[in-house]
Amino acid sequence: MARTILYAAISILMVAAIIRQPDEAFQASLQGLTIWWNIVFPGLLPFLVLFELIAAFGLIHGIGALLRPLMRGLFKLPGEAALPLLFGWLSGHQAGAEATAALRRDQLVTRREGQRLLALSHMPNPLFMIVVIGAGFLHRPELGLFIALMVWLSALCTAGWISLFSRRRSASHHLNAPQAAVAPRGLMENAADAITTSRDRDGRSFGKVLGDAVSSGVQKLLVVGGFMIFAAVAARLALPLIQFALPSGIAELVLPALLESHIGAYGAAVWQGPGITTAISAAAVAAILAWSGLSALLQSGYAITGTDLKLLPLIGVRLLHALHAAGLALLLWKPAQAALAMLPSRLTGATAAMLQDGAHWQRPSNAYEAVTAVGLPSLWPYALTAVAVLAIMLLLMRAAAPRVPGLKKR
Repeated sequence: MARTILYAAISILMVAAIIRQPDEAFQASLQGLTIWWNIVFPGLLPFLVLFELIAAFGLIHGIGALLRPLMRGLFKLPGEAALPLLFGWLSGHQAGAEATAALRRDQLVTRREGQRLLALSHMPNPLFMIVVIGAGFLHRPELGLFIALMVWLSALCTAGWISLFSRRRSASHHLNAPQAAVAPRGLMENAADAITTSRDRDGRSFGKVLGDAVSSGVQKLLVVGGFMIFAAVAARLALPLIQFALPSGIAELVLPALLESHIGAYGAAVWQGPGITTAISAAAVAAILAWSGLSALLQSGYAITGTDLKLLPLIGVRLLHALHAAGLALLLWKPAQAALAMLPSRLTGATAAMLQDGAHWQRPSNAYEAVTAVGLPSLWPYALTAVAVLAIMLLLMRAAAPRVPGLKKR
């Protein structure tokens, strides 16, 4: 009852704030929409479609049979967990959450394993870190690479803590784990049997699978866009409430960082103030990306709807990841700068010139200045490349599918 009253009160306050500040609400919604269309939609759609196709063709079970010993040894997870990890690290948190939820619904992971896999696969899009933040926001692609490395390294550190904490709890699972000394031919035959069984169970034609995958991916991304727009509007409208308690430069950064990682990272990248060095700004960006924002957490919560996975443990892991990311960025700043200085200057300069025209770019003062489509680097060119690779993979899967049953009969 109390929760219902609280939600109703927040909704009424949001409506009143929009009526009182319609221009700010409109600009914030445009900001969220622009980021979604230029970054999130092209960065996620190919991976969401690909995962649906991989699941339909039974490749999840085949990959799980091949990677089971490796995943058990590294992360105390079944082999099928390799795909959510791969998709989360290559595409972003939404793809990782969707893949994790799919494995849990199919009972391929236990609840405890699914909870740990959800935390490990919840990662920011690498193209956003390197291309948009490095070359677009900071005009220094090497800084984007540094931030990405800090986020990835801190994720591995966090994964180590999680594995260490859950080692005793998952000790019983090792009794059922397959022996690592299985012959390579046996692994391949087991993978072929798993692929064939799963494919026969699905039974849909290639055209049906492709249509369902595209339809499902677009529908999920529309929900993601709604979350992002809502978070952007909430961050803009709630700004006057915290400006009384925080200094002006901090207030414009805290709310976007808490609510929406893309806008928060944008604010941290252009953060200005006394004592704000490039190292502090990079550490703040890394921490915000590792935290991912309430918008991304709610998106993961939506993805795991219908499963017994919980959102609260994921929030705790995100906080731990953010602390690791900020600490490692500050600790490794000087060694990393020395290493990044060895990169070819022509490479970084060409990347920055290709993505952003620096002569016409003016540094904004905070994250609440609208991100325009002209000033924001887009991932659409990379999405077209991903679609081409996806088409090739589809043709290969289509060509290999008829030969899989033959392996089973051997």
